[in-house]
Amino acid sequence: MKRILVMGISAGAGKSTFARKLGDLLHINVHHLDTLFWKPGWKESSIEEFRSSLEEIVTTPTWIIEGNYSNTYDIRATHADTIIYLEVPRLVCLYRVLKRWLTHLGQTRPDMAEGCKEKMELSFLKFIWTTYYPRKEKMYKRFEQFQETGQNKTVIKLKNKAQIHDFFHELERKHTIL
Repeated sequence: MKRILVMGISAGAGKSTFARKLGDLLHINVHHLDTLFWKPGWKESSIEEFRSSLEEIVTTPTWIIEGNYSNTYDIRATHADTIIYLEVPRLVCLYRVLKRWLTHLGQTRPDMAEGCKEKMELSFLKFIWTTYYPRKEKMYKRFEQFQETGQNKTVIKLKNKAQIHDFFHELERKHTIL
């Protein structure tokens, strides 16, 4: 595990927290897609600028890239040796998004671009609710394609707190032995 892609079923899946913990454990730099995509005041980067930033990162020997952004999935997945997919329940995602909003109200969270103060919109909550299952199907199809094409990638699916805890416990154990 040297080039790791951390993705999730939705906002609130725990991608940022997971990636930070993984980066600390493995001593690998974590790159949050939100910090690359958003500019101050919630201005979007152009797709060319966004893809260019990612192309620079994926050429380095080690990295963890956290986020979904399907318009750059090809760049990240091509270069990743490990894909970790977090698929916590939909209500957990909604709860975490609301908790994150309240925790960082009026502030910019650590995994977000500077000048993008935390905000909440009903349309965002609706997006999480309505896209959960279609996104799940799409990700499973992507993972099947990896296996069919023989791409040498490890795909790890974690579906709840217990599986995430066990993953880190086992990784810490292996890391300590080395």
